[in-house]
Amino acid sequence: MKAFLDPRQARHDPKHFMANGVWLPNPEVPARVEILRLGAEAAGCAFDVPDDAGQVPIAAVHTPEYLAFLRTIHARWMRIEGASDEVIPNVHPANRSDGYPLSAGGQAGWHQADTACPISAETWGAAYWSAQTAIAAADTIAAGDRVVYALCRPPGHHAFADLAGGFCFLNNAAIAAQRLLDKGLRPTILDVDVHHGNGTQGIFYTRGDVLTVSLHADPARFYPFFWGHAQERGQGAGLGANLNLPLPRGTDDDTYLKTLGMAVERIDAFGADVIVVALGLDAHIDDPFKGLAVTTEGFTRIGAAIAATGRPLLLVQEGGYVSDALGGNLTSFLNGVQA
Repeated sequence: MKAFLDPRQARHDPKHFMANGVWLPNPEVPARVEILRLGAEAAGCAFDVPDDAGQVPIAAVHTPEYLAFLRTIHARWMRIEGASDEVIPNVHPANRSDGYPLSAGGQAGWHQADTACPISAETWGAAYWSAQTAIAAADTIAAGDRVVYALCRPPGHHAFADLAGGFCFLNNAAIAAQRLLDKGLRPTILDVDVHHGNGTQGIFYTRGDVLTVSLHADPARFYPFFWGHAQERGQGAGLGANLNLPLPRGTDDDTYLKTLGMAVERIDAFGADVIVVALGLDAHIDDPFKGLAVTTEGFTRIGAAIAATGRPLLLVQEGGYVSDALGGNLTSFLNGVQA
C-alpha cells in the first residue's frame, strides 16, 4: 500500500492541554508519528515524502484570513510582554458575526476554539506538511491507486474553515476531498474517529457536492459537545448531505459495525466514487479518551467493511493517542482494508 509522511510534521510539540480546569500534558505528541509509522509498515505500507503542492489546495478549504493568522500569530504573540511560549487564548467571541479584533490576543480567541490547540513556532510548518501529505495521497488516488494512507499529524477534523480546535489546525480530510472533487471525482468523507468531525461538517454543511458521515461517541456528554447530534443534516444545498451517527459511550464492535452499515447505505445512496476515511483510532477500548470500546480485532472488521464498498479509499490519519495498542490498531485496520 502506498503511504505518505513528511518528517517535518513531528516538529509540532505542544505542551499544554486544559481539561476540567486542570493543565495536563498535551496527548497529541510527536511520538504518535513513529508509533503510527511502524504500525503502517507492519501492514505493508511503503512511505514516500509528499511533494509541495503549494497553498492553493489548502486555500480551497480555509479562508485567507485564517491562513495568515496561522502563519504569523506566534511571532506576534511573542511580542506581548510576559506571553507564554504557546498561543493559547483566554477570550472568545459570542458568535462568528462579532467584530474582528486587531490584537494578537483577540485574534487568537477568534481563530482558536479551545485550549487544546496551542500554537508554537513550529505549528504552522507541521500543519502545512500534514496537509501536503493528504494532498499527495489525494493526487495518487486520482491517478488510479485504490488505497492510499496519509499519516497526517497534527490531525485535522476539528478545524473549520477559519477556526482551530481539538489539536487540529488544517482540515486534512476536507482538503483532500476538495482536491478529489476538483479532479472530477465525487467524494464522501467517512469519519470513524471517536470524536465528531465538527470542523469537517462545518466546512461542507451548506454544500451538497461532498457527503459527510461521522460515527462518534454521543456529544451530549463528550467532546466536541456542540456538534455531532443526529438532527444536524446540513443546510440549504447541503440539506441531507450530512449524516451523524452518535453512539453510546462504551459501544462495542458489533454495535459499531451495525451502525457502520447505516453509513455505507448513505454513501451508496449518494453515489460516491471515492471515500476519504478520517481514520481515528481513538474508538479503541484502551485509548486515553475512553469514549467507545472497539477492540483491536474490531478495527480489522471495520477496515474490511469499508473496503467491501468497492470504492477507492484515501485514509487520512486523525486521532488515536499513545497507548500500548495504538500501532497494532493501525496495523489491524490496514490489514482489514487489504484482506
